[in-house]
Amino acid sequence: MKAAVVLAPGRTPVYSDFETPAPAPGEHLIRVSAAALSHLARSRAEGRHYSADHRYPFVAGIDGVGRLEDGTRVYFLLPRAPYGAFAQWSVAPAARCVALADDLDDATAAAIANPGMSSCAALVERARLKTGETVLINGATGIAGRLAVQIAKHLGAKRVIATGRNLEALATLRALGADATIALVADEAAQQAALEREFATGVDIVLDYLWGESAQRLLIAAARSAPDGAPIRFVQIGSMSAPEIKLPAAVLRSSSIEMMGSGLSSVSVARLFAAISQVLRVARPAGLQIATEVAPLSEIERRWAQAESARRLVFTLDS
Repeated sequence: MKAAVVLAPGRTPVYSDFETPAPAPGEHLIRVSAAALSHLARSRAEGRHYSADHRYPFVAGIDGVGRLEDGTRVYFLLPRAPYGAFAQWSVAPAARCVALADDLDDATAAAIANPGMSSCAALVERARLKTGETVLINGATGIAGRLAVQIAKHLGAKRVIATGRNLEALATLRALGADATIALVADEAAQQAALEREFATGVDIVLDYLWGESAQRLLIAAARSAPDGAPIRFVQIGSMSAPEIKLPAAVLRSSSIEMMGSGLSSVSVARLFAAISQVLRVARPAGLQIATEVAPLSEIERRWAQAESARRLVFTLDS
């Protein structure tokens, strides 16, 4: 079969032949139709993600859409190594395959699953969002952040505050459900003042996709301005800005901030899959929006290093 094959650490996957998988007991053989290039898929393939197992060669791709032996159209997650989603055929445990509704097309299902899961799992599994709470999303102008605004509102958040660097994208978030926005390109004093006003009003949950300086400012603003004893659940999801922050110890001593992470290992695969299933189930009824760009898998070498835009890149396959 044709597949995107990773031959060594840090190498761009090559479009070449790979052995067609045979399903083991409890698994499905899947004829793949679409798979999205997510940050997780890229970083695992490049050996940079903490969950990478560094055994080569293998097929890239952590999830996708395809058809089972009986023709059922499914989304599947975490194929059995060395097989991946960027291939004509893949193999995954039956427990990680979920049937798709007819009104959700292959490209949208492939594109929305991973970024939608990031906020759904964070809000449901980690933060335990309650109806009527306020959610602040740090880094809401990216693909996952834009979905996080929509999903938080769908799950019952009364108020959603969005931060971001891209002013044009930030301006579009109110139409998706954001009640307030804070530009991360303003001067530091203006950012800090805006954050402190929001925390003084009341923020229950922070979803952080950026880490770095903006997360540091958020935590300091929360410690300074949140009402005494008001609990804030801070959920760390991504580190697009920086892998580390400098945090004064007094921030934690002087506040009721609960810090936690959300991702592989901090949430079980079964619960992550449940979050994905929920996103796929409500995508059309809730009107969740995600922009996609479609390309054939044969272009993966040329497209692999493409900077992520406002559209999720989805590779399609011919079996």
